[in-house]
Amino acid sequence: MTQRIYGVVGWKNAGKTGLMERLVSEITARGFSVSTVKHAHHTFDVDQPGKDSHRHRTAGAREVMLASGARWALMHELAQEAEPPLELLLSKLAPVDLVLVEGYKRDAHSKVEAFRAETGNTLIAPEDATIKAIAADIPINSDRVVFDLNNTQEIADFVLSDVGLAQYKTRAGG
Repeated sequence: MTQRIYGVVGWKNAGKTGLMERLVSEITARGFSVSTVKHAHHTFDVDQPGKDSHRHRTAGAREVMLASGARWALMHELAQEAEPPLELLLSKLAPVDLVLVEGYKRDAHSKVEAFRAETGNTLIAPEDATIKAIAADIPINSDRVVFDLNNTQEIADFVLSDVGLAQYKTRAGG
């Protein structure tokens, strides 16, 4: 089964993470399973110096798995390898109804652009046909569907419709 994926893109401080968080809450509340992928800067670290897992990794372990009764996490060191493409990362996820992807604006999946006027940035959408909608904090004149950045329910409706899940909305009482 091919994963249904939808992206949230935008420049720094455009509201991407807040929109992602609200979409995950809204869509899971409707009974759908959701996973996320977040693109980060190459220097990010989920590990903490001094912790056993960090010590394993810095000693040279290629993969370190942390596991408890509540969750597990797998860290994979790339060493000199190139950053893996989104498609490879998606293949490592367990099947879900929808994968929401924050970032990866150059990839070919459908996306919604988060936009805040106060950042002073231009829209990405006019130059990117994969952006199907804009979620903005100001009215925008565009050939794309435009939503209020805080109208999570309407944005979720659009995303679910665009990936073909809208017809299942009633299963969660939506």
